[in-house]
Amino acid sequence: MGLCKVNRAKLMNKKQCEDVFKKLSDMWPNAKCELLHNNHFQLLIAVVLSAQATDKSVNKALDPLLIKFPQFSAFNLVEMGEEGFLQIIRSIGLAPTKARNCFKLSQILIDKYKGEIPLEREKLEALPGVGRKTANVILNVLCGLPTMAVDTHVERLSQRIGLVAQTKDRLKIEQDLLNIVPKKYAVKAHHLLIFHGRYHCIARNPKCELCPIEPLCFKVGLKH
Repeated sequence: MGLCKVNRAKLMNKKQCEDVFKKLSDMWPNAKCELLHNNHFQLLIAVVLSAQATDKSVNKALDPLLIKFPQFSAFNLVEMGEEGFLQIIRSIGLAPTKARNCFKLSQILIDKYKGEIPLEREKLEALPGVGRKTANVILNVLCGLPTMAVDTHVERLSQRIGLVAQTKDRLKIEQDLLNIVPKKYAVKAHHLLIFHGRYHCIARNPKCELCPIEPLCFKVGLKH
């Protein structure tokens, strides 16, 4: 299926949205965060590293470290040093900046929180390299809160399907999704969209003919 410039103002109603997430939930029953981690700190570091990078590239870089140090912590990272951590993550995009942020946030966690990560949005977003999307992932995965982490897959699919209006404003996408996604799917919603976007409804040549939500999908931006 080819791409074209299509702009449709019409959006799904709540019943259609519920049907979409029911089908996505059936299709991806095991949708979850795919970043490797054994503790809260490792998840935070992995999410910071995943900015403008794939989960696959982050896992590939961190896997040897986590095998050697299963309980790798803020204390271990500070002991390793910024340069030492950089050597481990060098294959990931923006590695020098990310290594610097991870080292600094580790120091802050040790100084202010005894090495633990705070599970409050304001405190999370005050850490170097941690923005709203990262905080949303942490609060969702670790606390089970119905946050909506809008990454490239969520941004693309939510508009392609017809869940939200076309925009580049990820905060608006987040807010609009929170308003329309049924409560029973709210905690898992962004994982479902990520899995569907990562493995089925890809950016180019999505597998529409094999998609269970095809009859419901508005196919915004696609030839149909």
